Amino acid sequence: MPTFTRLLLASLAVWALPAQANWYLDNESSRLSFISTKNADISEVHRFLNLHGKVDPKGVAELEVELDSVSTGIPLRDERLRRQLFDIKQFPQARITAQLDMRPINALAPGAQLELRLPLKVQIHGQSQSYNAELLATRLDDRRFQVVTLEPLVLHAEDFGLLSGLEGLRKVADLSAIGFSVPVGAVLIFSAR
Repeated sequence: MPTFTRLLLASLAVWALPAQANWYLDNESSRLSFISTKNADISEVHRFLNLHGKVDPKGVAELEVELDSVSTGIPLRDERLRRQLFDIKQFPQARITAQLDMRPINALAPGAQLELRLPLKVQIHGQSQSYNAELLATRLDDRRFQVVTLEPLVLHAEDFGLLSGLEGLRKVADLSAIGFSVPVGAVLIFSAR
């Protein structure tokens, strides 16, 4: 077989790999953050440190959030969130799922972007809710793409049975109020394997 033909076949195999590969979340480069509001006018940004996720070749996307990895910058508050709000012994993870059409994402040239509006299913504390998300997918290179929220996803505590946990946190922290709506934003990097 001529050298040129072998080189061409090898190149095609490399380009085809990401289209057929599973895409796995790069936890170190990804971020899932949320904003809490207390006493009506004090807002703070927090995040989760441990995320796991993948997108299979059929576009089934799953993101798992380890709730015990919540990080607010205050260890006592982190522990109260784990125990009193999330109840991590019974509900250790939150899960986000979606169905993506991978064809336009796989067709993107490195550096190109694609806006997506798609339904997401969010599961927290044994409850599920569906949301429409505004996302931006960017092809970083042949083996990586990034998905970011263009608008925060606003989760409501009552939809997930978290009102009593928030009320308990409000009392123990001696606050006049805690916001029941929580904006969530994400920057997620996926790599082909």
